[in-house]
Amino acid sequence: MTETIHIGNNALQELTILLQNRAFHKVAVLVDEHTLAHCYPQLKQHLPAHELIQIKSGEEHKTLQTCETIWQRMTEMHLDRWSVLVNLGGGVIGDMGGFCAALFKRGIYFVQVPTTLLAQVDASVGGKTGVDFHGLKNHIGVYQEPQAVFIHPTFLETLPQRQLKSGYAEIIKHWLIADGEKFEEQRHIGIMTDDWEELIRHSVAIKSKVVEADPLEGGLRKILNFGHTIGHAVETYLMGQPGREILHGEAIAVGMVCEAFLSVKKELLSEEDLGKIEVFLETIYEKVVLKPEDVEKIAVLALQDKKNSGFAINCTLLRGIGHAVYNQPITLHDIEESLRYYELL
Repeated sequence: MTETIHIGNNALQELTILLQNRAFHKVAVLVDEHTLAHCYPQLKQHLPAHELIQIKSGEEHKTLQTCETIWQRMTEMHLDRWSVLVNLGGGVIGDMGGFCAALFKRGIYFVQVPTTLLAQVDASVGGKTGVDFHGLKNHIGVYQEPQAVFIHPTFLETLPQRQLKSGYAEIIKHWLIADGEKFEEQRHIGIMTDDWEELIRHSVAIKSKVVEADPLEGGLRKILNFGHTIGHAVETYLMGQPGREILHGEAIAVGMVCEAFLSVKKELLSEEDLGKIEVFLETIYEKVVLKPEDVEKIAVLALQDKKNSGFAINCTLLRGIGHAVYNQPITLHDIEESLRYYELL
């Protein structure tokens, strides 16, 4: 992985240095209404002359239609291949902004300035970009690494608790797949931490190491998808149920319970470890209500998972806490059984 990641209260100063040293022809900043109000005032002082591109917030706007709006604005600004797009926002802004930059004029420069915990520990790192398509998450996208990532933990002060919890799910995932000792330490502390920067650094280090070894997800990188085969299916299904939508991390929490259950079923994980995972997640996340009639429909959506090969559903499971195994075949029946298990908790 070639991207440079700056973490800490001096991250925005490092962005200033990059923009000065590279002498980009033009600078554009992609924002939504929330980052414009709460984060852009902190960022603005670190930028040279620039223009803004504003889009609406929310997963429902992570579409090709919104990309058209962004590309139109980039065209009107006369951005060229020596311009740079600064993506200021959470996962939606980072994924979609990176995607738009990667395709505009066959690729212009972009940098990520993630403002949510979810984006800081996961979405902004690793070069995945993309948009949703016909209700399927990240169905259209490309791998394109940013010039750099600038993680300013102070932005987390602008987030409601629910958004912090959503991002924390990805931190938990990193412990479960790669650092069992950290999980044991933190499960007694929970989300009430005084040092987000330390947790961010630890989480980013885990993801960066995996991505560097397997940038295009040919093998090892698939361990990062623990909780996502079923979690994405839950998130996608509820996205189409007005009033039942949940955040990404909330869906991944469901997915981690379900896939830990399947790890036990496949004799990879002990019942004791499953219990530890369940109790920890239950102390942080509210139960997602799933109706009996939802289960089969959610399971079918897992057939669209990007890790699948043909009609085989490939899943990442746990071989003990702190160790993940990828390309584990599961069936629609397995998924339905795991969701019913979650329902009964």
